Amino acid sequence: MKRRPNILFLFADDMRYNTIHYLGNPDIITPNLDYLAKNGTSFMNAYIPGGTCAAVCMPSRAMLNTGKTLYHLKDHGAQIPEDHALLGETLKNAGYKTFGTGKWHNGYTSYARSFMSGGEIFFGGMYDHWKVPVYDYDDTGNYVKVVNDVMNPGYSNAMVPVRMDHVHWGKHSTDLFADLACNWIEQYDDEKPFYMYVSYMAPHDPRSMPRQFFDMYDVDKITLPHNYMPQHPFDFGITNVRDEQLEAYPRTEQAIRRHMRDYYAMISHLDASIGRILDSLKKTGMFDDTIILFSADNGLGLGEHGLMGKQNCYEHSIKMPLIFSGPGIPKDERRNGMVYLLDIFPTLCELTQVHVPESVEGISFAGQLNDPEVKNRDVMYFGYRDKIRGVKTERYKLIHYRYKTQSWVQLFDLKEDPYEIKDLSSDASMAGIRAELEEKLTVLSHEWDDDSLTVSNNFWHDRSKIEAEPFGFV
Repeated sequence: MKRRPNILFLFADDMRYNTIHYLGNPDIITPNLDYLAKNGTSFMNAYIPGGTCAAVCMPSRAMLNTGKTLYHLKDHGAQIPEDHALLGETLKNAGYKTFGTGKWHNGYTSYARSFMSGGEIFFGGMYDHWKVPVYDYDDTGNYVKVVNDVMNPGYSNAMVPVRMDHVHWGKHSTDLFADLACNWIEQYDDEKPFYMYVSYMAPHDPRSMPRQFFDMYDVDKITLPHNYMPQHPFDFGITNVRDEQLEAYPRTEQAIRRHMRDYYAMISHLDASIGRILDSLKKTGMFDDTIILFSADNGLGLGEHGLMGKQNCYEHSIKMPLIFSGPGIPKDERRNGMVYLLDIFPTLCELTQVHVPESVEGISFAGQLNDPEVKNRDVMYFGYRDKIRGVKTERYKLIHYRYKTQSWVQLFDLKEDPYEIKDLSSDASMAGIRAELEEKLTVLSHEWDDDSLTVSNNFWHDRSKIEAEPFGFV
């Protein structure tokens, strides 16, 4: 049997889909991601189904690494049950040497199940990039050491126990993870193929970066999003979420430009670190034998629709970049078929001829690589906690909101209105489309077992008694 290709999975945190220069953003500087896109295939409609908790990245990463759907996770993805096969674990059992570094938001034992080696492991959601509490690799999954940290010394002497066994004070998380990845690649001398998972904490806030990347951008030249709004037109119950409190209401144009400048600078720093990892692959002669993936766990509002975070079902928050590059991958091509990140697990299995575990619910989209006409999904289902449910076809999206005793509905034509500005839910000519999507929403809620969790029941409870009012932005 021919030796399987290596796999390098580069995974960003909070990086929305429209943040790569080559794929359509003229303001951002991303030469290495541009290189991957030019030498690979970009999936332009890659989504997550949403989240069951405010920390959307936790269920997102659990879905990615297990191939399970949103309402079949345990504790929002905080723990991975033994009967949920993991991507790293599956590749390891198929003969891959597996290595992981960076953020892991899904428990301790699942990390040991996934990786045979690794380091600089961060078990958490976010932290100061310049003093990340990390662990060395432990093959028993016994990550128990705790160190006290005074989190806010200017205002309090309260100590908080933080899980870690060391910290590299003054070294940015992006460089910390990339350095380890480069060293591991350059020392690799095994005949077996490897699976490397480099999970960044960038560009998640707090957004700080080496000065050279900050200086790449002039805040006054940052282009505001087409759907920038000072405030979301209605309150659907997320204003108290931490992400939304990162900027005061109303969001001013200059404030959003500052946030975007910092965000872009974080991404350019991440991009430079990716370039160093690619250079290590080339230096060792392994580049041409390695499938390289780049994606992110979720997107971000950052001023779009007046939102700052990802606790919603607009495109900017549920749609991510996704690039495949390497042996057998078409170069400089784009695919428009809709995929979920949870579909990556079976796709990699198909590309490497590894058996897909029975517990995986994702659908392989490997067929799209060689045939742009192949479509694996014709409808997508989305949700956020007990507040939002949505459904999307290739052209239309319907979003329902429920908060306390209120309810709203939106309908968008994404072909004519990709920034989701013009709500068509009250347009009489769209009544048939709305009815069709309402029916799809109901059917998919059952198919996804969206009545198995408390957050689901709270959304669907007494839905027949609530008449959702249309809400138009224009």
